[in-house]
Amino acid sequence: MRHNRSIPEINAGSMADIAFLLLIFFLVTTTMDTDKGLLTLLPPWSNEPPPDIDINRRNVLDILVNARDQLLVKGKPLDISELKDLTKKHVTNNGIDPQYSDNPQKAVVSLKNDKGTSYNMYISVQNELKAAYNELRDEYAKTKFGLKLNDLNEAQQKEVKEFYPLGISEAEPEDLGGAAAAGGGK
Repeated sequence: MRHNRSIPEINAGSMADIAFLLLIFFLVTTTMDTDKGLLTLLPPWSNEPPPDIDINRRNVLDILVNARDQLLVKGKPLDISELKDLTKKHVTNNGIDPQYSDNPQKAVVSLKNDKGTSYNMYISVQNELKAAYNELRDEYAKTKFGLKLNDLNEAQQKEVKEFYPLGISEAEPEDLGGAAAAGGGK
């Protein structure tokens, strides 16, 4: 004779609760990476052609970065560790050396990268250039007001920034290849 035995069932009522708790646990403990970028304020878009500005070539510090991450500054190879000091020398020259700027308000740093320049090199060059301006501004603020730039009020910060305007001009990247640092850029 056959006995009807019932097959025992697994109680799955709490499975949904456990899955929900695991989901909450992983959402709380997982970190999301956020993209970080350069803090650069771009000028507003304009359909008007840019004004013709006559810039004396002595006021421009030309910096080229090739695809091999080599620097060519004023036509000569330069190590990145020397870029900040050379930028400061260019900006603060005040017409003394004919190879550098007339004064800080007219000084321009022209940066041109190769399309193959690494992101790390691009960031390193940007950091050196901005560090040069930040140091100059801090030195001027300490001399004039006795405080660092960030400790000044808005009017004082504006005065310091007008004395040392951030004159970095960045050109559209080109295919300079490895020739720029060798002295044969396009």
